[in-house]
Amino acid sequence: MTEAIEGGCFCGLVRYRLKARPMFVPCCHCSDCQRQLGSAFVINGIVEAENVEILQGAPVTITLSTDSGRPHDVYRCARCQSPLWSDYGRRKWLSFLRLATLDRPSAFTPDVHIYTRSKLDWVPLPEGARDFEAYYDVKAEWPKESLERLNEARARAWGAAGS
Repeated sequence: MTEAIEGGCFCGLVRYRLKARPMFVPCCHCSDCQRQLGSAFVINGIVEAENVEILQGAPVTITLSTDSGRPHDVYRCARCQSPLWSDYGRRKWLSFLRLATLDRPSAFTPDVHIYTRSKLDWVPLPEGARDFEAYYDVKAEWPKESLERLNEARARAWGAAGS
């Protein structure tokens, strides 16, 4: 990605800039995502939270429950309620950006399709797509460069937390 890509909510109240290419792009077909978005799936761009810059507006956070018991914070527009990104586990340093909210949503294609065990029957997967009935092994699937970025972001966050 040579230039930042902007995005925002449906009504335009919240605008943001994605400053770096996502480390990884899963397309999730789980029933939770289907219900939360009212769609067949969600395409997330996993990115360091510092690479999502809010340009205008202030998203509100709602917390959803998960099977793991860890919080799932969803950042939404206060007016139109468009979900913009999530923080699974309240890490604060990692965001799951809803790529369909980008001004150019086709800029990134999914690296994997996950939770295909609950994929709607009529949704075909692209030929050659890597798909998993549940989650996937991050170390096996993520490119080396992305794993390095993930580890660096985690180290910065944990270092700041210990300061």
